[in-house]
Amino acid sequence: MGPSAERPVAGLRVVITGATSGIGRAMARELVQRGAAVTIVARDRGRAEAAATGLAASVASPAPEVVLADLGDLGSVRRAADELNQRYERIDVLVNNAGIANASSAVSPDGFDLMMATNHLGPFLLTNLLLAMLGGPGARIVNTASEAHRYGGRPEPDTLGAPAPYGLVGAQRAYARSKLMNVLFTAELAHRLDGLATTANCFCPGLVATGLTRDAATVQRAIGALARTPLAHTPEQGARMGLRLVLDPELDGVSGRFFTSTPGASRLPAVASRTDAAYQHQLWERSAELVGLPT
Repeated sequence: MGPSAERPVAGLRVVITGATSGIGRAMARELVQRGAAVTIVARDRGRAEAAATGLAASVASPAPEVVLADLGDLGSVRRAADELNQRYERIDVLVNNAGIANASSAVSPDGFDLMMATNHLGPFLLTNLLLAMLGGPGARIVNTASEAHRYGGRPEPDTLGAPAPYGLVGAQRAYARSKLMNVLFTAELAHRLDGLATTANCFCPGLVATGLTRDAATVQRAIGALARTPLAHTPEQGARMGLRLVLDPELDGVSGRFFTSTPGASRLPAVASRTDAAYQHQLWERSAELVGLPT
């Protein structure tokens, strides 16, 4: 995709979660350089402000704004959404990039499995609370998923988010299920947005050496074997497909798709449950119930 074929983003409001390092930071840097008005959503104020200052210095542009949120804490997500709704009249692009991959089980402040809370329930809630501001022409929602979604099994609506003890092998499957929820959420969201100007797509960036995990070396090796995806050696490489979903005008009107960074392929079908509309609807309704949204 050459410069002449890219969607102009100067002045567009882009909100990115998980942009203090890795893929999110690489996407933010590129978009700030192109003149986008970027807002970083992050857990840690110090890291977020340092990232914003560093991004501004690296591209000689105004610093991104910062909003604090822990995606694993639904109260924190609601406060962040309130702040975003108060600050802006519209959001042109929402990038749900933040995520974790732990080596063992943990419970969120709301009593959910921490990986499912951070990787799915938090972004699900944030997106729904911001939808009214994402209704402008050409608005896009981009979710960072993973090829690992193929290897976690089928989440059951009745037990979605329920905490359970697991070690490393169970953590691999729990992570994969959370990534499958990203894919299914994207597909159902696109269905619900059908006929509107806003689109929703997700992508796999490949395995990138970033701050995704708190037990990085062990889990990244495990997930790398599990997902069987080529290693994207740098965050910049991992960010390319996400940037394409933000910038490529050929994707105007394209929605509900899973894109991959696998060499030689830009789009691959996700797992079979991706085409099961009734199942996707069940998971949406259950997710809404868990986060306190109307069903």
